[in-house]
Amino acid sequence: MQKNRLPIWFFIGLIMALYGLIIFAAGVYAYYVPPAVELALANVHAAIWWGLLMLFVGIVYIIKFRPRPEHDISEDK
Repeated sequence: MQKNRLPIWFFIGLIMALYGLIIFAAGVYAYYVPPAVELALANVHAAIWWGLLMLFVGIVYIIKFRPRPEHDISEDK
């Protein structure tokens, strides 16, 4: 097995956190600058909630699957 491999879940966490940040920022912008036409369920602010959820899950994935130096037990013997 190769030692310097990064798990795909680390990159998925990066992408999810980035998308969550973008969606959250768009939701905050839409909160302060509402569209000219009132949208159905606009008062729920779904972009803010989904953006926060995606950002949180992405950060969890980044922390859980971050690259760490591996300690090989066989070298100690």
